[in-house]
Amino acid sequence: MTDTQAKPVLTTIPEGRLAIIPMKSTTEIGKKVDNYLVQWRKERVTAGQASDDNGYCRDSFIVEANTPRFGTGEAKGEIKTSIRGDDLYILVDVMNYSVTYKMNGFENVMSPDDHFQDLKRVIAAAGKKARRVSVIMPYLYEGRQIKQNGRESLDCAGALQELMDLDVENIITFDAHDARVQNAIPYSGFETVSPAYQFIKNVLRADPDLTIDSSHLLVVSPDEGGMGRAIYLANVLGIDMGMFYKRRDFSTVVNGSNPVVAHEFLGPDVEGKDVIIIDDMISSGDAVLETAQLLKKKKAGKIFICATFGILTGGTTPFDSAYKRGLFTKLITTNLVYQPEELLKKPYYISCDMSKYIALIIDTLNHDCSLSGLLNPVDRINRVLERYARGEKI
Repeated sequence: MTDTQAKPVLTTIPEGRLAIIPMKSTTEIGKKVDNYLVQWRKERVTAGQASDDNGYCRDSFIVEANTPRFGTGEAKGEIKTSIRGDDLYILVDVMNYSVTYKMNGFENVMSPDDHFQDLKRVIAAAGKKARRVSVIMPYLYEGRQIKQNGRESLDCAGALQELMDLDVENIITFDAHDARVQNAIPYSGFETVSPAYQFIKNVLRADPDLTIDSSHLLVVSPDEGGMGRAIYLANVLGIDMGMFYKRRDFSTVVNGSNPVVAHEFLGPDVEGKDVIIIDDMISSGDAVLETAQLLKKKKAGKIFICATFGILTGGTTPFDSAYKRGLFTKLITTNLVYQPEELLKKPYYISCDMSKYIALIIDTLNHDCSLSGLLNPVDRINRVLERYARGEKI
């Protein structure tokens, strides 16, 4: 499959009719995914590559489902259309704080816990009538709480096991904070997808003058936890990588943690080089902005901040200030989580649309084909780099 192709080449016949349920949190991206699937399948039938049997082509694959609330705040799951024998894919964004519900007359913002409960309600409403159920949860629910430090709960592992108890066959997530959490469900389908290809493509689109070599470009991880992402990206691009780590005073405890004494940088000389800072998520933004500031002190050139999930719990003000001070060139995140309109209008912001990628994954799984080609983007990245080197439009 080439970069310019509009649809995947699939030759198998799906056993189950395709059905999609975008939860309220994924209404917008769900419509985009549905449009791709409708278009691809109509083109296959027109070209004689597939037969329009068993509902292979439809005007929409979206199944109407709701999670209405009672006045007390309690809820239930409803599916309005038969999904018996269907291959059902449920999309949910547990970080979408723009969805609200009323409880005792008060307007409540839905938390990750609320979104996860609604997901389980819809799965329960399906009543095991679907041929198989797959959950596409870009930001893995409780993905930051993956290990115990003392007497603590393991929320992510527990949530995954709950979904398996509800007979969910596949869980698709993006850039899991620590993919080892899948050890909680070793006999079930779990895939964590990297948006590395989309990041590289958007960085190259943003600046056609970048030079992709070790003398001009560097990949940096803001902490030890993100080293794997930085190493992967650096290896694919054929450049060097570096990382920051926090040197702490373990003899002192302040506000429940050991205070940071200094930020140490491990890596090659930064001076004069453009930098890609790569991370899985931006919460408040303090870490990546502090990394950018330290890199600028080391006389780095342009700085591109790439993160799969731009949650921005502190709003855009810190980034507005940092951009005015010249600490970074572009902020690049995906539309896998809710993006406020305010962020989309920022001159420094670039949104990676992942709807086509999700549609590719759904289409491939529905045909019972291998995902390996989609999960490993090295070939696509190399093709983009070749086109960039030739001066072609990305």
